[in-house]
Amino acid sequence: MVEIIRVSNDVEIEGIRLLQRDNLKKLISPEEAATEGFVTAEYSFEFLKQMNEASPSVIAKDGDKVVGYAMVALKSTYGGHPLLDSLFDEVDKLSFNNEPLKKCNYVLVGQLCVGKNFRGQGLVQKMYAFFKTELQKEYTYCITDVAQDNPRSIKAHLKTGFEIIHTIGYGGAAWDIVLWDWNK
Repeated sequence: MVEIIRVSNDVEIEGIRLLQRDNLKKLISPEEAATEGFVTAEYSFEFLKQMNEASPSVIAKDGDKVVGYAMVALKSTYGGHPLLDSLFDEVDKLSFNNEPLKKCNYVLVGQLCVGKNFRGQGLVQKMYAFFKTELQKEYTYCITDVAQDNPRSIKAHLKTGFEIIHTIGYGGAAWDIVLWDWNK
């Protein structure tokens, strides 16, 4: 049975890193990326540990194995990874409901992934529901970006309650910045 919890130890952080590696766009076939989805950013164990010390990520575990994750990324981790830094920079240029996001209290999802054998079981929605329950007292918005060439991920985010608020280009790809308003 899969349980949704927050990271509590280095073994779970390593589980995130291994699941991330198995789903990196650069390491899977173009066909698999198009149909199954992918992750783009590769985070070192040290940076994952730093992120989890700032605020533990949400994970899905089947027994002792991490089978899904939604990384919590706070501004305090800025400077740890160029893609994540770029997202913070872009979000801080935007407004939502006529309010500059730079002045709002938001949390980023640094990356989301569900293992291949666990897809289609509603884990994205379960992890995000837990993410919201754990963090909505501290943050008004949950924000992330999704590569436009990852339709499976875009669909999952929209189903959860995110809305597309902006589109940017970096790393040679187009990305939708999506926001989940926790006031709704």
